[in-house]
Amino acid sequence: MSNIYIAYHFSVEPKELGSEILIAELGELAFESFTETETGISAFVQKDLWDEMILDNVNILHSEEFEIDYTFEEIDQVNWNEEWEKNFEPIDVEGNCHVRAPFHPKTNAEFDIVIEPKMSFGTGHHETTHMMIQHLLEMDVTGMKTLDMGCGTAILAILAEMKGAQPIDAIDIDNWCYLNSIENAERNNCKHITVYEGDASLLKGKKYDLIIANINRNILLNDMQAYVDCLNPNGTLLLSGFYTEDIPFIDASCTEKGLTYVKKFERNNWVSLKYVN
Repeated sequence: MSNIYIAYHFSVEPKELGSEILIAELGELAFESFTETETGISAFVQKDLWDEMILDNVNILHSEEFEIDYTFEEIDQVNWNEEWEKNFEPIDVEGNCHVRAPFHPKTNAEFDIVIEPKMSFGTGHHETTHMMIQHLLEMDVTGMKTLDMGCGTAILAILAEMKGAQPIDAIDIDNWCYLNSIENAERNNCKHITVYEGDASLLKGKKYDLIIANINRNILLNDMQAYVDCLNPNGTLLLSGFYTEDIPFIDASCTEKGLTYVKKFERNNWVSLKYVN
């Protein structure tokens, strides 16, 4: 394989949702890695696997709901560890839980989670993950059958197992996240996590004591009934991936489906809510 890469630099508006969809589509092609930029994302593909028509069938580029511009350039081999190191800061929650990449030093945190991200995370990832970890640290999840929906790198599923939850299902629609979650579960010696590639349609007939969903407002609202349908009596639903101004929409959806609000965390206008059944 060639060490030469083609780098695409995308400007995306609206940035958050657009970048998420764009990464999902490019991930189905030959693109190897992604990094977040101030205006969107950069995506990298080996020159050997590239041709000028590689973007022709990327649907979001033809959508009227998004404004996307891009440039591309040829670059030498990318040092992915260096890219990850630049783009991934460790997450430390109250000194009790430390999420880091292999190249970050170990701390004395009770829960030390090591992940090797295959792409950088969107704005808000640290805030939303931090708050979901806060919720989990406060809970006794021993023996809880758990779902990590939109698991990403499976950080939350891994922490749930470390705290005694089992069995755990981790689901993500993105193939890269699916593969990365399997790797990260193995890296952290998890024995009770099963990773699935797919969406809320996989939940039919399932039952859980704890559901963790750190996704985005639109998907949460769309799939809320599916979550409620598979939540056991007295079960807990943890939600994040949305802003303070989204709370009324999320809360209305939860309460009309019979859930009871418990508490919230807020960080830099990002929110995480806790409900019980």
